[in-house]
Amino acid sequence: MGTEIGGGIAGGAVSYLLEKLETFVSREWNLKENINRARQELEIEQRSIEALLRDAASNNDPDHQFTVWIQNVRNQAYAIKDVLDLFWLYQNQETVWRRFKMSHSIDNLIKDIKGSLQRIKEAKDRYHHTMPFIRIPSASSNTDIQVREAHLLNGNVEAVGIEEPTNKLMSWAMKPKQRLEVMFVVGMAGLGKTTLVHSVYERVKKRFDRHVWITASNCKTELDILTLLVEKFGRPVTQRADVVAQACKLLFEKRYVIVLDDLWVKEAWESFKIALPDGKNSRIIITTRRGDIANSCRDGDSIDIHKLQPLSSERAKQLFYQKAFSRNGTCPSGLVEVSESILQKCDGLPLGIIEIGRLLSNKSPTKNEWKTLHDSLESELRSTGKLSNVMKVLAASHKDLPYHLKDCFLYMSIFPENNPVKRRRLVRLWIAEGFVTDEMGKTVEEVGEEYLKELIDRNLIKANEFDFDDLPKSVEVHSLMLKMVLSIAHEENFCSVCTEAERNLAENTRRLSIQKEDFEPSQDLPWVRSFFGFSIGEPKIGSNFKLLKVLDIQGTNMEEFPNVITNLLLLRYLSLRNTNIKSIPRSLNDLRHLETLDLKQTLVTEVPKAVLQLEKLRHLLVYRYNFKEGVPTFGIVQGFKAPKKITGLNNLQTLSFVKASVQSRLTRQLRMIQGLENLTQSRKLGVVELAKEDGARLCQSIGKMPNLHSLSMTSLNLEVALELDAMSTNPPAFLQRLYLNGPLQKLPKWISSLHDLVRIRLKWSSLPENPIPALENLPHLVELHLLDAYTGTQLEFKSAKFPQLKILELRQLEQLKSIVMEEGTLPCLQKLIIVHCSALVHVPRGINKLICLQMLVLHDMPDPFVAMLRKNGGRLQRFVHHIPIIRSYQQGQLVEDLS
Repeated sequence: MGTEIGGGIAGGAVSYLLEKLETFVSREWNLKENINRARQELEIEQRSIEALLRDAASNNDPDHQFTVWIQNVRNQAYAIKDVLDLFWLYQNQETVWRRFKMSHSIDNLIKDIKGSLQRIKEAKDRYHHTMPFIRIPSASSNTDIQVREAHLLNGNVEAVGIEEPTNKLMSWAMKPKQRLEVMFVVGMAGLGKTTLVHSVYERVKKRFDRHVWITASNCKTELDILTLLVEKFGRPVTQRADVVAQACKLLFEKRYVIVLDDLWVKEAWESFKIALPDGKNSRIIITTRRGDIANSCRDGDSIDIHKLQPLSSERAKQLFYQKAFSRNGTCPSGLVEVSESILQKCDGLPLGIIEIGRLLSNKSPTKNEWKTLHDSLESELRSTGKLSNVMKVLAASHKDLPYHLKDCFLYMSIFPENNPVKRRRLVRLWIAEGFVTDEMGKTVEEVGEEYLKELIDRNLIKANEFDFDDLPKSVEVHSLMLKMVLSIAHEENFCSVCTEAERNLAENTRRLSIQKEDFEPSQDLPWVRSFFGFSIGEPKIGSNFKLLKVLDIQGTNMEEFPNVITNLLLLRYLSLRNTNIKSIPRSLNDLRHLETLDLKQTLVTEVPKAVLQLEKLRHLLVYRYNFKEGVPTFGIVQGFKAPKKITGLNNLQTLSFVKASVQSRLTRQLRMIQGLENLTQSRKLGVVELAKEDGARLCQSIGKMPNLHSLSMTSLNLEVALELDAMSTNPPAFLQRLYLNGPLQKLPKWISSLHDLVRIRLKWSSLPENPIPALENLPHLVELHLLDAYTGTQLEFKSAKFPQLKILELRQLEQLKSIVMEEGTLPCLQKLIIVHCSALVHVPRGINKLICLQMLVLHDMPDPFVAMLRKNGGRLQRFVHHIPIIRSYQQGQLVEDLS
């Protein structure tokens, strides 16, 4: 009986469990279906919200209700992106239990989003009668215009530091020219464009038959400027359709000067230009922050551009002292240090200098008062601060940005002050974040470069240093502009910057920029998408950063590859540059979304086969420079050993630097070299340790890379020649940069056909034949560098050759005795560098005819050669006296300034 009862209970329990399991499975299946359906609905909702945010971005003067409402919408847009990414992770979970837990988590999040969107909609409906939705966009707010014009209306123009540009514009305005001429004065907000032009206008206006000043930022439609022009001359505008004829009649056969101050819209200028008669000696002066507009309007020599620069440090100090110490313009000794620190933050921007100086003039001149303002500048610049006017002027440039550039610009909030970011790094980060959209016929990198150029042209981002081809190497934002960017990034929850001891961050922080030592957040941050570490300590990467897409911890104190990285399945950008890691794990193959892997200047010398599964990889950088006391030596670049089946990385754009020779070369590396031919999307390729017998096969592979822009090849050693003749049949037609390191029996003939080549560096080539005739007709060559590349005794540069060359470097040409430069050669040469050419006995003959030459630099040249160029007694000094900068170095140290 007991057995029967026990069996009955057990059977009932099993039936009950089976029934519950069936219900559970049914419910979980329905949950999965509901999640799939909800995902599709969220994707539709996301597109709608994106459109709403685009429209909202055009509202340049929102009220507080609208700002709060749109921020709530933006937060839900973030939440939707998080859920969509979580759904991808959910689909890729290996275990049932993990999938089960995540499905319930996603379902709850979806319910939260739906509830939040409903409440946001109700709030909009509730306050609809007081909440303007999207207003007509305007370039500048009324406050911005009032701030900019205040000094002019009061007749109080700050003219410190603008004497030189004032004289230049005065000369341009008054020089007789039998035509209408236009000058764009371009610069960032607050630089003093209006002040400069007002100074010129007041001096010259009486010398013209008609003169008028128009604030163009008030003009929202194409005919507004013409309407203002007619009204300024006291004529009523009867019909807007007739305003062009009215304006033309007023100016016909008159000598006129017109100022269009603060132009924002190109179409406004185009419509205005149509009405202008070609008055003899007439002048138009246009001020604008939009360098892109000025560049696009420059359609002939009658339109010029003057780029206004920040004040020099001395002029900035003079203006600051004039405002802060209005009685005598002298700074007390006890305030000099803090004054210099404030001036450093102003970075030559007159608006900031004037406003901060005025604020300090009303404070007690004590260290404590001034340091308090110095430390609270960021809060004072915000909308409720005492320096909010500065912020409003700067913010107008951000508000004018098209939607697709706003996040790109806000990204500058991530980088520490006075820490320029490399151009390529920034563009790749934008791409990883999804800011750059695809355009037909262009790579996303090319589109990203266009984005950056526009931000530079708009004077929001400034180029910190330029490369030889006039492209910026690195970029940054003005110090006060950075304060504005940080403020907006904080308000929009775009980025959290950690510089102080504060460890409590917003729960839904999207991006983390750690700029202090030993930072470890005190709470979970599951929604972080980007993590940057700028401190030298070892970074603390949260184990719950499962949605991370960008991890940039270059330059940090790291010895081992953090294992937690391989769990970041959504990662697109990984930079461990300038760390001491020695290897990367095989489990890296889990990062299927990775686009950039940057291991430059690490100790990694081999990448595992797992990398071949990263099908979306676009940039693979694994190399280091082994410098030896600053002297270039052969083999300075240490590359990496690549897997033999590198063919799988079909999206690869950059591959630097791969080793072509290892012990098992025939069975491994030859296959790797053959496999390179499948990397047809490559733009940049670097190969080191190339054996002579591999040259022909490598050339065939390169011939199948039609879009290659940069190519570097280094031979196995100084005894092994580079064999590159096989490329003659199909050289890369769009190649712009070519670096050949190693012996050459002769210069490959195909180099002469590289129409787009802008830089060529030949090192340790030991060519017996003069390479100059093969290079002199390259139409776009800007830089030529020869290092131990020629064993002859003379180089001759013929007339009318090297039409675009700007930089010529001759290094370690031990047998070279003379350089001849015929008249008319090298017409654009700006910089000539001669290094350790010990047999050279004379300055280049004809150097005195190089009228564009700005700099002559000598390194480790014999003293008798240097003596010939000295200002006092140098017998050949007369041939170089026209060169502004002449310097002599020994072992890297400046020894003599011969200028």
